[in-house]
Amino acid sequence: MKRSGSADLPLHYGYVPLWLAERMGKLGLAVIENIVMDYGKDEVLRRLSDPFWFQSLGAVMGMDWHSSGITTSVMGALKRTVNPHSRELGIYICGGKGKASKRTPEELLNIGNATGLDGNYLVRCSKLSAKIDNTAIQDGFQLYTHNFILSNTGKWAVIQQGMSDQSSTARRYHWHSEQLTSFVDDPHTSIYGKNNGYILNMADKQADSSRTGIMQIAAEQPDRMLKEINKLVMPNHHEVKAKDVDLKRLGAVLWLAHEKQPKDFEELILLQGLGPRTLQSLALVSEVIHGTPSRFKDPARFSFAHGGKDGHPFPVPIKVYDETIGTLQTAIHKAKLGQSEKSEAIKRLTNIAQAAEKDFTPNANFDQVIEKERNESWKYGGRTVFGKAKPPVQHQLKLF
Repeated sequence: MKRSGSADLPLHYGYVPLWLAERMGKLGLAVIENIVMDYGKDEVLRRLSDPFWFQSLGAVMGMDWHSSGITTSVMGALKRTVNPHSRELGIYICGGKGKASKRTPEELLNIGNATGLDGNYLVRCSKLSAKIDNTAIQDGFQLYTHNFILSNTGKWAVIQQGMSDQSSTARRYHWHSEQLTSFVDDPHTSIYGKNNGYILNMADKQADSSRTGIMQIAAEQPDRMLKEINKLVMPNHHEVKAKDVDLKRLGAVLWLAHEKQPKDFEELILLQGLGPRTLQSLALVSEVIHGTPSRFKDPARFSFAHGGKDGHPFPVPIKVYDETIGTLQTAIHKAKLGQSEKSEAIKRLTNIAQAAEKDFTPNANFDQVIEKERNESWKYGGRTVFGKAKPPVQHQLKLF
């Protein structure tokens, strides 16, 4: 068994303002609901165990695209909005930062009592994953946040983060239970209980490899382990630069949103009425929901959906953010009623953008794209932790 990935991030201090935290929660819930509907609850765990996808999710939510704060803010938003729907979605999020992480065992035992899962085994997995990353691997990072995410099938993922005062960086660790040998060889080794969900029989002989495998990792050499994990290293610079983005992929999204209107695409007829700027955001959110793992190697690209709270690459466009959330929520509601047309239209957005990439040659100046977003931010209710976006000086003069 091995960790599924890690990410090295510059340490950022600060806070997530309420106006952004509320929207992050709504968008995060909509993304999780879409994934569960289209791909199943266990796909949520696989996505969360991918450091590149997780970073892209944080960027599309309007957090700073590369900072350490993505981890605690994204997981906090998901826990706050997903857990009230846990029975419906089959997804439970435990733990958090600091004192919240210490409540993980209690939360897992409660979930075990409610679902019939083996809470004691889950607590053991939680403690071992934390112990291994914090103690068995001496890499200079001390854990300060630990989230344990599980489905009612008994599969789980761990997202935890450590801090290094020496390097002024944070390191995020990702785990996925499917890396456990017994889960891969026989994912349905379980017995039905009286409650909803599955009861894992960890006393069964077939579970020996699970208990043994999770301990063996502690004996591995750190350099050998690090070669096996999917590692993401984010740069120190705060601004988004052209080298941080796949310009062909970003360019195709901008082309779809701003040069080709939905009325030109029969496939997108149900999205008529959305402005080009909202279509741009929705296309990137659609990719987070429906994209394959190879699509997330440049997480900075997803910051072009809703900017960043510190203004990089541009202020968070509140009006666009709200329209994106509203569109997703409407699609989810209709899909639950058996009307999946709008949901399918959102899914086709990413397919059309990817098809356009094949013969697409980026010709827009990257810095000009960012400048345009910043200059027009005020139109969309642009906002950062420093305040609301204002019109460019020349536009302000015309107003008087």
